[in-house]
Amino acid sequence: MSRYRRPQNPGATYFFTVVTYRRQAILCDEPVRAALRRAIASTRAKWPFIIDAWVLLPDHLHCIWTLPVDDGDFATRWSVIKRQVSVACGETYRRAEWINASKQKHRESTLWQRRFWEHQIRDETDFARHMDYIHYNPVKHGYCRQVSEWPYSTFHRYVKDGVYPFDWGCVGVDDLVAGE
Repeated sequence: MSRYRRPQNPGATYFFTVVTYRRQAILCDEPVRAALRRAIASTRAKWPFIIDAWVLLPDHLHCIWTLPVDDGDFATRWSVIKRQVSVACGETYRRAEWINASKQKHRESTLWQRRFWEHQIRDETDFARHMDYIHYNPVKHGYCRQVSEWPYSTFHRYVKDGVYPFDWGCVGVDDLVAGE
């Protein structure tokens, strides 16, 4: 069996997608959000990173992180975050019927898919495209009509900082009719 090796470039900026196991719509539940906040804070205290962008959707999340100049190990950070959330929420969200031999062998919960997807940001244009993708994602998935309506996003921080206008990414009635 081949072993996938992730490039780990110190100081690099990465886009990530992390998905719940079997696409469970649980990430926006308050206990999971609280556990995720705590896990991120404790992980950042030991393994720092900058959160450039974030959106939390019911069954997946997207984010952009910038790692310290002397450290490229994002895999450990994700492992720790996912493990802490799994431990904190395990009793409530554990699905015993989904525990198979592979999950037992790898000591996995039923909260997260085993892996995650990463993409190293190449340049400013790539960064901007991924920022827009992250912030528009709730509209794309039909959770809201305007980016500003989705509460679990760094979009609001960027509006406050003047990077995005408040009405960026709105879907108007004309857009809905034209798209049918």
